[in-house]
Amino acid sequence: MIQRASLIALALLCSAAPALADNVQIPIRKAGLWELTTQIAGVSKTDTPPMTIQQCTDESVDRQMNRMSSDTMKCTKQGMTKSGSSYIADSVCSVGDATVTSHSEATGDFNSAYSIKTTAKSSGGNLPPEMVTTIQAKWLSACKADQKPGDILMPGGIKMNISDLQKMKAGQPK
Repeated sequence: MIQRASLIALALLCSAAPALADNVQIPIRKAGLWELTTQIAGVSKTDTPPMTIQQCTDESVDRQMNRMSSDTMKCTKQGMTKSGSSYIADSVCSVGDATVTSHSEATGDFNSAYSIKTTAKSSGGNLPPEMVTTIQAKWLSACKADQKPGDILMPGGIKMNISDLQKMKAGQPK
């Protein structure tokens, strides 16, 4: 499960990183509770089963997550263009000892739903040579009363907050 969660995190980072390109950026999602279903192919001989999470977000959390992906990777190429309602991103980034070349296409309105398909090819390091990640997201509602922006509900009821994780990484109190 931990390896799978790590691959999901890598897939999300590879999908989010191109959003930091200079001129064109994927829109900030509507604040509230989002359900994201991620499917990864290419990790092993069989596709991993889809993983569904729920995330409570707002504008500040979305911007923070974009900054986090930028801090994790060093990119030598990063560009995004908009074609109709699609955002197309290409990047070449270092993740640890690996070089990851990715191509992503995001579509949707980011208010009610969106999808992102990323093909990532890696060399060096311990990453799979090629992964195709598909994220289907839909807005469910306002966040629940017991949720705050940044809360992520993982399978099995595991709850974490992306903002709290960043503070812990920086050595700051919650």
